[in-house]
Amino acid sequence: MSEELFHQDEQVSEVLQQVSSQLRLSLGNIHSALARLAPPDVRDGEEKTDLNAAVLSQSYYRILRLANNLADASEPERPEGAGLVNEDIVELCRSVMERAQVPAELVGIQLDFRCRKNSHIIAADGERIERLLLNLLSNAFKFIGTGEKRVSLEVRVEANYVYLVLSDTGRGIPAEELGRIAEPFYMVDKSRSRAQGGAGLGLALCKRIVGLHGGTLELDSTPGAGTTVSIQWKGGEGK
Repeated sequence: MSEELFHQDEQVSEVLQQVSSQLRLSLGNIHSALARLAPPDVRDGEEKTDLNAAVLSQSYYRILRLANNLADASEPERPEGAGLVNEDIVELCRSVMERAQVPAELVGIQLDFRCRKNSHIIAADGERIERLLLNLLSNAFKFIGTGEKRVSLEVRVEANYVYLVLSDTGRGIPAEELGRIAEPFYMVDKSRSRAQGGAGLGLALCKRIVGLHGGTLELDSTPGAGTTVSIQWKGGEGK
């Protein structure tokens, strides 16, 4: 890479970091104001207020996810395994699914979480694993379809490996698109993705996060039947 291109990349990264920081700062203020204007006791007693607050909340998390993705996309590549600490992958996944319960109910989606173990410790970056799961759930929610609406996450521990399998009953992805779906800024349904706040970064960042953990990510999809995302990496000893 020439020195000029290197400096251009540095400038783009700096701008993306600044944009992300400003977005998150403003979103923090919006979230605090929403909590004051529509506290839980008021929302419980006023259906219209509750509905409006739910829409604002959903939009808040969508923009926050985009801001986090911009920050991640602008970070330099790290060596595999850098910054990983002991994390309970079962509890981490369970917590994310519990937090996703309310937005899932808003759009009529049934969430299922399955794991035979109560706990399992692996070397992981907990914050990035959360972003990985939230991006995958967001994609599943956006393209869930009109029939049965179900999204499930299974955590399996076999020998020295951990498997995360997220499946949905959505519209699926055409076979010709599967090879490009994880490319940065690539969107299967551009008009719908942009209308819902997408930038085509989600799956590319998911693949990057999995790579930092020394794992692999695979997609299997059938148009009209749904999509399954399978992730695997070496895990630690369970407890």
